[in-house]
Amino acid sequence: MKSEIVKMAVVLGSLSWLGPFAIDMYLPALPVLAADLNASVSASQATLMAFFISFGVSQLVYGPISDVVGRKPPLYFGLSIFAVASMGCAFAPTIEWLIGMRFLQGVGASAVMSIPRAVIRDCYRGNDATRLMSTVMLIIAVSPMFAPLLGSAVIVPFGWRAVFVAVGLASIMGFLMTRFALKETLLPENRRPFSFGAMFKAFGVLFRDAHYMGLTMIGGLGMASFFSFLATSSFLYMDYYGLNSFQYSLAFAGNALGFFTASQLAANLGRRFGPVGVIKGAVAGYCSSATLLFTLVMLGFDGLYMLAGMLFATYAFLGLVLPTAMVLSLEEHGPIAGTAAALGGTLQMVAGAVAIAVVSAVFDNTPVPLVSAILVCAITALLLSRFSLTHVAGQ
Repeated sequence: MKSEIVKMAVVLGSLSWLGPFAIDMYLPALPVLAADLNASVSASQATLMAFFISFGVSQLVYGPISDVVGRKPPLYFGLSIFAVASMGCAFAPTIEWLIGMRFLQGVGASAVMSIPRAVIRDCYRGNDATRLMSTVMLIIAVSPMFAPLLGSAVIVPFGWRAVFVAVGLASIMGFLMTRFALKETLLPENRRPFSFGAMFKAFGVLFRDAHYMGLTMIGGLGMASFFSFLATSSFLYMDYYGLNSFQYSLAFAGNALGFFTASQLAANLGRRFGPVGVIKGAVAGYCSSATLLFTLVMLGFDGLYMLAGMLFATYAFLGLVLPTAMVLSLEEHGPIAGTAAALGGTLQMVAGAVAIAVVSAVFDNTPVPLVSAILVCAITALLLSRFSLTHVAGQ
């Protein structure tokens, strides 16, 4: 791999790490957090949902602004908001305060999710773009493997509030990295004057593009299934299966390993079979794995090792889908790459937030709500892949 791509991947991946770390580090603390703030399970899960809603919707602002002023100024703003909100989370006196600060934290974190996608589109095309996106997602995918372990290491001696101090310090490091290690990739001559009319026109172009919407929502459904796991995993693994926080962190890391490994094959498979071929094949595998998982659980085979193994396989298929779909969705929208990345990120995060709300409402401390949500997402993604990706560019 070219050294320039590796350097860019490290910088963008490190920035993109902040959002997942803000999610995954405190997952082992959800039961403790709920008890400490006298909150219900659903209220503690609302701290996740609030984050995802603002994390998604705020991208609609960052994307168009980054097309006007460049990529770096919105990153500076978002990282500053993230740092302040993280400190607010650390000193939250009530669950309501924590939900509010998590919402604000999501506003900041959304900058480091949508803008790196546009940076990739500014610099690369085709397989180079897919390789860079896959490498960035590799770095992001490491987060679920290490963040809960790091969270447990912080929570045990210092309590759950220390997690938010840690991610606040990480955002300061991200600010410095943006300042000194990331060049501005949107040249002044390529910037677009801002107007609400142009912004809504760009959104209209994207909403009318069936291929863009199909690719975006296939990714969104994959994220929704994973977010359902995020919302339920700590209660399921620790309460239903009796794991401690360290054991939970290891189980969570194992589930992420499948995604981590498969995502690195996306570029090579895309070169051989075409990006649409990869997406269709991987979505079919994802749906097959989700169907088998649901069937086994409903038949009473819901042991820990079976669940963890099937989730490993299911999310491995998503490791092929997500980076390929992200790159392909932006391929035909270079002039509005920031807006396209932002709208895609928003739709995907909102899908995840809806999944969290639904699963949290019906969660009964068993695997059934989780595997049901995964199956619904998988079947819908399969239908989308068959009916919306027939003539996508790059096939």
